Amino acid sequence: MMATSEKLQMQHLAWRAGFGQPLSVINEWTDKRRKAIVNKVLIGPDKSALQPLAVIAEKDLPDYRKQKDMSQEEKKMVQQMNNQGIKDLNVSWMLVMSETDHPLREKMALFWHGHFACRTQNVLFSQQLLQVIRENALGNFGDLLAGVSKSPAMLEFLNNQQNRKQRPNENFAREVMELFTMGRGNYAEKDIKEAARAFTGWGFDEMGQFVFRNKVHDDGEKTVLGKTGNFNGDDVLKILLEQKQTARFIAGKLFSYFVNDTPDPQRIDQLADKFYQSGYDIKALMKEIFMSDWFYDDRYIGNRIKSPVELLVGIRRTVPMDFEQEEVMLVFQRVLGQLLFYPPNVAGWPGGRSWIDSSSLMFRLRVPQIILYSQAFNVQPKELTPEMGEGKNYRQTLQINDFLKRQYARKVNARVNWDPYVQSYGQVPRERLATTIAATLLQKNSGAVSNALLEKYADASSRENYIKTVTIDVMSTPEYQLC
Repeated sequence: MMATSEKLQMQHLAWRAGFGQPLSVINEWTDKRRKAIVNKVLIGPDKSALQPLAVIAEKDLPDYRKQKDMSQEEKKMVQQMNNQGIKDLNVSWMLVMSETDHPLREKMALFWHGHFACRTQNVLFSQQLLQVIRENALGNFGDLLAGVSKSPAMLEFLNNQQNRKQRPNENFAREVMELFTMGRGNYAEKDIKEAARAFTGWGFDEMGQFVFRNKVHDDGEKTVLGKTGNFNGDDVLKILLEQKQTARFIAGKLFSYFVNDTPDPQRIDQLADKFYQSGYDIKALMKEIFMSDWFYDDRYIGNRIKSPVELLVGIRRTVPMDFEQEEVMLVFQRVLGQLLFYPPNVAGWPGGRSWIDSSSLMFRLRVPQIILYSQAFNVQPKELTPEMGEGKNYRQTLQINDFLKRQYARKVNARVNWDPYVQSYGQVPRERLATTIAATLLQKNSGAVSNALLEKYADASSRENYIKTVTIDVMSTPEYQLC
């Protein structure tokens, strides 16, 4: 294993367990024991209590029980309220990720947002699901699985409201097994059919409360993964958690997301053992990863392509800013291929190399300049594909596409606060500024960026302008796409 400097290890930890940290924080961490820093990253500061993200209150919602009697105009207003609410939720979460003092919690929530991929046209349901994910992001996986499985958003999305004793709908049971717990190929088709019978009766009311509808539940005997009984949905989730394969599947996905795109079966088995033995303690699993020497192996550093949200949040955390219209974040997300709350399909975003193709790479290189120089947004976003729903979901997708189109050629007015960033380089000699900035932003890939080129295109009229222009140029390199 190639020796990795302490400073580089901390930069690696800062990006994988969050969205990067400024130079001052990395310097502070470098002088401390790894265990102390990892605990700090896992727990967050004392004051960092979870603040719910609420863009709409129940008292502001229309009476959905009267929806059948609403006029077309009233229905249109409800739809507009939901569309705007989900955009507001997106913007609010991006702001929290950009400003939080507990980045790992939001990074884990971002991971689970992709794992439990879901689209709904109801802002209250989306808000509730995000709250379940953020509350349990570092908690117990069993609690997280139960909370998500009973959320109106997921029950609606996977059609379990239509899952009845007389006519079982297997969609929900299939995705719980294939995508949420065991992974494809680790159960039989018969297990899905039997589990679907157990989930009959799971539903929700108009105000987003889980309800068990006893009259449509199949209370007969079922056999799931070799166990037989009069199972309900909770029983099936318990049986799934008893399977070692569930721990292996989740550990494998976490390894790919936080360590390396290429799975290491031996490491994943070791992590799965610990995860299973802990009773699915997510925080304990992440501690095992971040405390391991192999996590800081040189081959794992700077080799992972940042997701679009990681890229955008990373820039905003490096140089604090806000926007005249925060909704512009949705356009960046869409062009880059990761629009929060609109996953491409039930499996979520595939990640890894799929984040980049020839056109998206060119746009990625321009992102820092568009934001930090407040340039016009002259890239037309691709339309969202309404493949994950029909009816209301289809109409909502068309409205989002219309919103995205209207942002074309608009100027991105960012109010950038460069002061803390510039001051963080206050002790760095002028002749070492370019090297230090590149090393801070690029980790081990900094050597690939030519100092001569940085000098050539930098604005040397003042130290402040020099730091700004070198930073933007470094952020505009292919190497900055990696972490």
